[in-house]
Amino acid sequence: MNAYATAAARAAFVDRRLAELYPRTPIPLAHRDAFTLLVAVVLSAQCTDARVNLVTPALFARAATPAEMARVPVAEILGHIRSCGLAPRKAAAIAELSRLITEGHGGAVPRTFAELEALPGVGHKTASVVMAQAWGVPAFPVDTHIHRLAQRWGFTNGRNVEQTEADLKALFPREHWNALHLRIIFYGREHCTARGCDGTGCEICRTLFPARKRAVRTRK
Repeated sequence: MNAYATAAARAAFVDRRLAELYPRTPIPLAHRDAFTLLVAVVLSAQCTDARVNLVTPALFARAATPAEMARVPVAEILGHIRSCGLAPRKAAAIAELSRLITEGHGGAVPRTFAELEALPGVGHKTASVVMAQAWGVPAFPVDTHIHRLAQRWGFTNGRNVEQTEADLKALFPREHWNALHLRIIFYGREHCTARGCDGTGCEICRTLFPARKRAVRTRK
């Protein structure tokens, strides 16, 4: 019998193996504080972290606080981030969220999900990243890598990212969430990629499902 027949057994192995592979979990987006992290995460939607890290140094040299950013014209913000996907929408969102943080939160990035998600351009995933990485609040942001791997590893049926997040939170210890979501991303980029592994090729897929022969079709 496969030792990893249950989701709980698979989760325990994944948790342990990823901690061995990635004992350190550096935040991929370059930032200085909670505000610059928030802006970087907003920019990362439909854009690679590498691209975001190319455009943010000049942007943050121009404005690195909510009050400073609120004074920058949207067109100027757009000029800095034009190479990112959805740049016009993101530029407007960054300008407005900066104004709201300055006027409504005393210039401090909110520390609750509700207040973060009320800001323009900030959805649940973005809020989760800020809560986890800026404030240390346990959260499990689900990006495309996590959504794909959770299906390949039999942790969720992949109906949507909300269901994937709930299923992962039910399987893994709460105190591991913040590091684990980064570890899954690192592994998904390095080993279990969208094209490089179909659910049968990488170390973890082979270990968890040694008899699997067919590719895993993942839901978006």
